[in-house]
Amino acid sequence: MNEAGATTPTQMNGVQDFTASELFERTFQEGMELVEETAAYLDGAGRQDSKLLSRSAALAYAGESMRLTTRLMQVASWLLVQRAVREGDMPPAEAFNDRYRLAEPRPENPSGADEELPGGLLSLLDRSTRLYERVLHLDKRMYMQPAADAEHPVLAQHERLAAAFGDQI
Repeated sequence: MNEAGATTPTQMNGVQDFTASELFERTFQEGMELVEETAAYLDGAGRQDSKLLSRSAALAYAGESMRLTTRLMQVASWLLVQRAVREGDMPPAEAFNDRYRLAEPRPENPSGADEELPGGLLSLLDRSTRLYERVLHLDKRMYMQPAADAEHPVLAQHERLAAAFGDQI
């Protein structure tokens, strides 16, 4: 579950609303296309580009390509969980499990050889970072327990009424 251990009906509805949205569809499409584009680059032009690099730049290329693929696999995994919720293959409450959360990115150590890295790799790194940041923002908004003092009073009252009277309200 999330940090506080309990999910509210409002949070679960928010997850379902998001997964049914056009924003999710666009984000899913963008993420999967970036995964495919990255795989094609690393297996094709990127492989050729890396053979032309100096030793230090080749090491930087290897490290950055691993960071790139890891970042994209985390995003793809998150997106696939959301799609599973949308398609009814996973209950929304299960998607709150910490194992499906995205982690804050670790600070990157610039190697100094980045200036020598191929433009194709640099572009993919930039695009994947921006996508990861957007998905991380969505993850936090959807799955993190809101602070008690930040609770919306009308929604809190509505949840109490729903708990007391069920679907009658």
